[in-house]
Formats: sequence, structure tokens, C-alpha cells
Amino acid sequence: MLVRMSTSVSSANSILDLIYLATAWADMAQNDGTAPATSLDIALHTAAPASSAQTSNEATYTPYARIPVLRNLTGWDAAAAAANANAALIQFAECTVGADTITHVSVGNNDIIIFYGTLAAPRAVSAGIQPQFAAGALVTTIT
Repeated sequence: MLVRMSTSVSSANSILDLIYLATAWADMAQNDGTAPATSLDIALHTAAPASSAQTSNEATYTPYARIPVLRNLTGWDAAAAAANANAALIQFAECTVGADTITHVSVGNNDIIIFYGTLAAPRAVSAGIQPQFAAGALVTTIT
């Protein structure tokens, strides 16, 4: 018999806070005590990532670079209702050369995607365009 199980809101909040805020999950998990990641990398993609790597279908306009966001309350809101969001503006470099159509975004560490999602609408990036996510616009949910 196959049973598909969901996560409780409490557990989802604990998982999100562990990943985004480096907050221990009592009696279950703790942040790496030796050399923990201090930030998570936000990447833009031109199609759904085809693998677990953030380099998969990653934007290529010049001078695009991933944006590191601190794993604390400066970078992220505390989880509530099985969701969290960026606490501040996430702003990428303005395009000076090349063009991309951004369709997806990912959150990762060491080039490994932790979460990714599809933009509500594709975003054309060309000279003079600076992609960004307003505070509260990059939301992660666990169900």
C-alpha cells in the first residue's frame, strides 16, 4: 500500500528555520557546528533546472552573478504557516551585455539546489534591466 504523507505546519516551520536561519530543530537536527554555511545563494534560471546544480539553465547575461543572502533574520523571515520569505530586497547586477529570459529562481548552497520555483511571469533581461525580488517576494513553502 502506498501512502503519500504531508508535513505538519510545525515541522515545516522547523525545517525552513533550520535551512534559512540556521536554527536548531529541537531533538531532531542542528546546524553544522564545524563550518556551517553563513549564506544561501540565489540564482536565476532561463528554464526549469534540469539537474540539482544551480548551474543548470542558469542566467548568462553580463555581469550576472548569484546573490548570497545571510542565513539569519537579516536575510530571511522566520517561518510561519509552513512558509518563509526574503526579509530584504534581493537585487542582481544590471545587465550590460547579452540577454536572458528568466523563468525560474533557485536557492542553494555550494551549487546544490535546495528549493526552486517558477516566476509568475517570465522576465526579459537585456541592457539596462536589473532583476530583483522585493522583500517578501521570494517565498518558500513546504506542504
